[in-house]
Parts: sequence; C-alpha cells; structure tokens
Amino acid sequence: MPIYATSTYRQDGVGGMRGGYEYSRTGNPTRAALEECMAALEAGARGLAFASGMAAEDTLLRTIAKPGDHVIIPGDAYGGTFRLFAKVLTRWGVDFDAVPLSDLAAVREAVRPETVAVWAETPTNPLLNIADIDALAEIAHGSGALLVVDNTFASPYLQRPIGLGADVVVHSTTKYLGGHSDVVGGALVVADPALGEQLAFHQNTMGATAGPFDAWLTLRGIKTLGVRMDRHCANAERVVELLTAHPAVAQVYYPGLAEHPGHKIAEQQMSAFGGMVSFRVRGGEEAALKVCDRARVFTLAESLGGVESLIEHPGRMTHASTAGSPLEVPADLVRISVGIEAADDLLADLSQALDA
Repeated sequence: MPIYATSTYRQDGVGGMRGGYEYSRTGNPTRAALEECMAALEAGARGLAFASGMAAEDTLLRTIAKPGDHVIIPGDAYGGTFRLFAKVLTRWGVDFDAVPLSDLAAVREAVRPETVAVWAETPTNPLLNIADIDALAEIAHGSGALLVVDNTFASPYLQRPIGLGADVVVHSTTKYLGGHSDVVGGALVVADPALGEQLAFHQNTMGATAGPFDAWLTLRGIKTLGVRMDRHCANAERVVELLTAHPAVAQVYYPGLAEHPGHKIAEQQMSAFGGMVSFRVRGGEEAALKVCDRARVFTLAESLGGVESLIEHPGRMTHASTAGSPLEVPADLVRISVGIEAADDLLADLSQALDA
C-alpha cells in the first residue's frame, strides 16, 4: 500500500470528487486501507482510524452519549479512559459508574434508564481481569444500551468481541497492532453500518484522524501480528512460570493461570492469554520501584504491545490519574509487556531485578 502523502485532491469540476476523495481529513486512500483492514480483522461492518486510542474513545463517546446520559465502565479501567470520563465528560454532563464487570449482578444493578453504554476492557489494564462479553452484551442490549469492548490487550488475533455480541470495538493501534513502538493511533470497529456512518461524520467533523504515514506504519505492523502474538504469548507463559515461583512476588495477575478468577471465560473467548502480565512485589511500593529500576532487558517505559519488553509502575505512571479514586491501583504493582526477545534473557533479567 502506498503512502498517499497529500492533503487535498484534484477534482473533476466543481463538486466533482475524483475517486471519492476531496480532502484528507475527510478521506485518504492509505487510511481507508487501514480502516478496511481493521473491519476485516474484527469481522465488523466498518472500521475508522484515529490519531490515537484516546481520540477514538472521545469521538465514540461524543457520538453515542449526550448530556444527561450514563455509561458503565470497568472498576479497574485504563487510567486514560478514567481520566476522560472523570475530567472531561462529566463536565459535559455525562455521568458514569465504575463497576467490577466480572460481577454481573453489580452491572445489572448499575444500569439506569439513561445508560447508553457498558464499556468493557478484557483483559483489563493493569489488573488483567476478564469480562464475559456475551453476558455483558445481553445485559446492555436488554436495557437498550451498547456494549463497547476495548480489545487492545488481546488484539483481534486472540479475541473478536463483535462475534461475541459487542457493538463497538476500541483499539489503541499504538500497541499490538502497530507492534513496533513507532506509531501512535487508534481505531473503532462497529457492527452496525448506521452507527459507522454517524461515527464517520463525527470523525471528519472533530478531525482527530490518522495521518497517511501513521496509517501505513500500522498496516505494516498488522502484517506480522499473528507471528508476533504467538511469541508474546509464549514468552509471557515462561515469565509467569518464573514469577509465580519467586519468593519476592506476592501475587501474579495473568488470565492463563488456572487460579485466575476469569480463567475459564478467557479460555472460551480468547485463543491464547496474551503478552501482558502484572504482579505485586513483597515489600510494598519501594520494592516495586526497585524492580522497575533494576530491570535492563525490560525497558522502563509506558505503553505496551511492542516487540521490545517494557516494565512500569502503574501507580506512578500509566494510572497515576486514578490516585485517590476507587480505581487506584496497588502501590506494589508492577506491569510488564512481554516482548519477543529470547525468553531466557527475559527470565534472567527479571530474576536479577527481583533478587536484589
């Protein structure tokens, strides 16, 4: 796919678009190729590409919600999503409740007449909880609401929410889809073509679209998604085996563990358990910070899903915005994005970081 590095297009007469294109905020062939690819990957009716995952979320919410409406979000939602609701959308008049989505009774109780969406992450960021997509779809649709699923952690290679009943899938394409930590982007995929038309109108009107080079980089990353995810998952399983046996680790969060409360559901709706792992370190926050600081093969950095392994302290980094709220993450929590390096190197690095 070429990079159509153009902002405007020659037209065949006044009002006569050439090939359906007039201005690149409205449409660009490279972006259109990515959007078609995303729709195919998620088995949806339409895909839309954005400048970031947060731009995709904001555009979606301003399309489906209005002042006075209500949204249910996960009780351990991504910090950026929580910040969008708590600091931006509430000022616009949209209310929300954070509910543990694995507790279906609590979700049902949280539904109001003005609820327009149940917003799910599965696995969640950073505690890797699992939501039953099919069950949540039944609850949401029974009240006339949409089910939105953030599929960033799983990627379409491991999980396809639309086939399980979701109405909208959200992605930070920065992560596993791009896969190389060199592009920022987001995407929405919808099951309903009519909703896709509404979103396309808002995408153009609000303007946070993916540029042609970013779209091209994401398409390049998607070409190797399958082989990369196989290696991410295989390496993560080795890492989890080490962590669960290490005396410095108090708890490991990974849906592939049989004792994980969402393990059976993850087995049903995922083809493998992903490359994200979180764990709590004995000795509290200072011990967790030392592990992050001592890691060498694992790079201390935010984000995830790239070919290189990353380590971070969510409480002070990606989820700092949840401090003091019911979504505040444990201070002794460490989150790792397991890359595709040689597994033995990753294990040796974690061992030396934990042994200090």
